[in-house]
Amino acid sequence: MKKINQYIDSVFNPQDSLLEEVITSIKKNGMPNISVSASSGKFLTMLVSISGAKHVLEIGALGGYSGICLARGFGPNGSLTSLELEEKYAKLAESNLAKAGFKDQVTYLTGPALKSLEKLEAKNKRFDFFFIDADKGNYPNYLERCIKLAEPNAVIAIDNVLVRGSVADDEVDSKRYTTLMKEFNQTVADHPQLESILVPIGDGITIAQVK
Repeated sequence: MKKINQYIDSVFNPQDSLLEEVITSIKKNGMPNISVSASSGKFLTMLVSISGAKHVLEIGALGGYSGICLARGFGPNGSLTSLELEEKYAKLAESNLAKAGFKDQVTYLTGPALKSLEKLEAKNKRFDFFFIDADKGNYPNYLERCIKLAEPNAVIAIDNVLVRGSVADDEVDSKRYTTLMKEFNQTVADHPQLESILVPIGDGITIAQVK
């Protein structure tokens, strides 16, 4: 899996100085280096673009890497709402999105994401694309909240669903969230309101469309 991803990155991802600067800024600020992979980022850009989404909700901003990738997909006419627990992370992400040219198209809500999602639901906000990449224990809760906030046929992308291959390969050491993610993947696959598939790019991204 690692070699396959290295191959994909080497062939399909030319050097991107802006995103490299984002990674550097994350390291300089002592934040965890857990942004999506280069190929996963490009995949997100293409998904937003192909779906025609204009109102995107992101759960988990970190330093803005995935936010930039999502915003590149909707161009000058879209908007991104990003939920981030840490104020410090949100400020760095906001700075990086501004450098990327999306200053006036992104809104950050800080604090526990479930509370932010409740507020958005109370305001009758609706989105046509979602990206979930935050605390794994709340993935089932985030999924249900996103479905409630979804426009018809909205797309939900969910990262880290392979847990470094441990959900599928017993020879790979189990991680903290391996069992949880196995259960979550089955939940998504069986969900009556979703049509979904898991794509083995990066650490695995599930793509689901709301029926």
